[in-house]
Amino acid sequence: MALPLLEAMPPTQRLIADKAYDADRLRNWLVEREIEPVIPGRAARDVVYPLNRRAYRRRNIIERMFGRLKNWKRIATRYDRLAINYLAAIALIATVTQWLG
Repeated sequence: MALPLLEAMPPTQRLIADKAYDADRLRNWLVEREIEPVIPGRAARDVVYPLNRRAYRRRNIIERMFGRLKNWKRIATRYDRLAINYLAAIALIATVTQWLG
């Protein structure tokens, strides 16, 4: 499902993902579109691809943000039925969690 989601997004310089997205098909698709894949290789992979470790470290910031959002029961259980209300709740909670540190 990664390819249909990525096709719907605007162009970018790089894609940062975890080991679950280490597939030749995805890597080839990214290279064809001149997008740098920042994906660590799985342990069982025969071909070792280079990894931009500096860019991959930035993924941790996003992971921590999602961890903070999931601490709020309203977001984790998706109380809101309408997407606009859910997005508003995420924006509000993201602001509060970043403000409080």
